[in-house]
Amino acid sequence: MDMTDSDSTQTVLLMAVFALASLLHGISGLGVTLVTTTALASMYPLPYAIVLIIFPSLLLNVMTWLAGGGRSVWQNFIYYGRRYWLLALTSLLGSILGAKLLLWVDSAYILVLLAAVIGYYVVSSLLGKQIRLPDTKPVLIIVGFSAGVIGGATNAMSTILMMYLLSASNDKNTIAKVGNMCYFLGKIAQIIVLREPIMALGRGEWQLIAVLSVLSVATLLVGIRLRRYLPQARFRQLILLILTVLGLRVGWQGVMAFL
Repeated sequence: MDMTDSDSTQTVLLMAVFALASLLHGISGLGVTLVTTTALASMYPLPYAIVLIIFPSLLLNVMTWLAGGGRSVWQNFIYYGRRYWLLALTSLLGSILGAKLLLWVDSAYILVLLAAVIGYYVVSSLLGKQIRLPDTKPVLIIVGFSAGVIGGATNAMSTILMMYLLSASNDKNTIAKVGNMCYFLGKIAQIIVLREPIMALGRGEWQLIAVLSVLSVATLLVGIRLRRYLPQARFRQLILLILTVLGLRVGWQGVMAFL
């Protein structure tokens, strides 16, 4: 599928999705990857949607790594990797399996899984509660691998990973950095597993990905600047509403594919 032959309206719609999701993420701190994945999954086959999202989300991920702490990406990786290497390893292995599921399993199953994860995310956010799991090695391994599988297949790793990280540390910076370390490894796993679909992208598609990446960064920075002036709670509610609508649509697509 070459974006150079697609309708320009579709391109504009893609740009609007990434711009809105990144802007809202900058304001509220929620959902840029999940919103873009769910939106694109209702427009394209899920593996193709994941491929379009990998590089913009990887760029935003690196920006988060660079924010605060006075360390480079590599220094952050070494610093937090020493303590959380097992979580990073299990999430990487899970991400490899999750990305392979995109190639092995009927996408209808993964769409239903994505809808279920979104449902959990929305409900837990509305209730203002997050499930906390015991900080033990067996739990770490299970959660890390499960989060990787879900992240590799649906880009929704954080919904599972946070259940462990919130119990492992009370430091917001550590939670953010360790979470982003796992997200980063998840993206690398997707790139490795999906290298053939990625290499098959046309020139027009790479140009589109570059535009989406720059647009995402720019609107994210605008959102961060607006954060101090606008009520974050309202925008969080807006994201949850958007996710609910998109989740229902994706879930319906998955169910209808079985019929």
